[in-house]
Amino acid sequence: MKFSTLTRHIREGFKSILRNGWMSFASITSIFISLLILGVFILLALNMNAMASQIESQVQIRVFLETDVADDVVADLQKQVGNIPEVSKLIYVSKEEGLAQLRDRMGEDNSDWLEGYNNENNPLPITFTVEVFEPKLVKSVADQIHSIAGTYETSPVADVKYGQGIVETLFKVTDAIRNAGYIVVAALSITAVLLISNTIRMTIVARQREISIMKMVGATNSFIRWPFFVEGALIGVITSVLTTAIVLIGYDQIINAFQYELSFLTMQLLPVKEVMALTSLTMIILGSFIGIWGSVMSVRKYLKV
Repeated sequence: MKFSTLTRHIREGFKSILRNGWMSFASITSIFISLLILGVFILLALNMNAMASQIESQVQIRVFLETDVADDVVADLQKQVGNIPEVSKLIYVSKEEGLAQLRDRMGEDNSDWLEGYNNENNPLPITFTVEVFEPKLVKSVADQIHSIAGTYETSPVADVKYGQGIVETLFKVTDAIRNAGYIVVAALSITAVLLISNTIRMTIVARQREISIMKMVGATNSFIRWPFFVEGALIGVITSVLTTAIVLIGYDQIINAFQYELSFLTMQLLPVKEVMALTSLTMIILGSFIGIWGSVMSVRKYLKV
């Protein structure tokens, strides 16, 4: 296609949008509402994925040893647990380190609770903090740790904790939210395509006489069809740019007000800089695709040339 022909189609697309006036405005408004909801769900999906990753990255296994375990047994157990294929990192926490960490977590206001405890009469056990490559394997790794502890004459492990029950529920919830987000985004995309298709159909009906005249004077089918494709794409791009700007501005206003803590987990919304590029690109590409595909559907069905 020649550059002059392309610019002609773009001009015709703009003229068609302006010519149809309120019909184009109604179409852009309808698509704007759909893409606005779509944009919110894209941000929601991004944050749900990020939160799911945050939750998964904070899931750890805490192995509490008995208070009277011999040093050689501790060293052997540490080696065996560290050699489990799914384990990515094992942190040894001595009694002294555990007491210091507990003091830090309780803060100065509650320091009286630990008054009198020191390295000589430390009631805390040695612990291992275990991280795994795939967070969903924590239960499997915990079971393996129990199995290893069972190989000793007297089990050196007092308890293995990883938030059993809570962790499994969180994984199910985050997976469900991810899947629901994808379904909603797909459904809204289809709705937007149908709205664009209906707009192009109304344009075709309004320009039926003009199309007939163009056909009579020898215009090719592609020459007649391209302005409609361009019109749909322009509506999609214009609407997606406007929607993206509004969604990101609104998101920026609420982002600093959200932080949620759940027991040992902390969740925050993604900063605007991290979602701006992906959200903008996704919305513009999606808006263009919706506009073009809606035009293609309408042209194929209603434009008889």
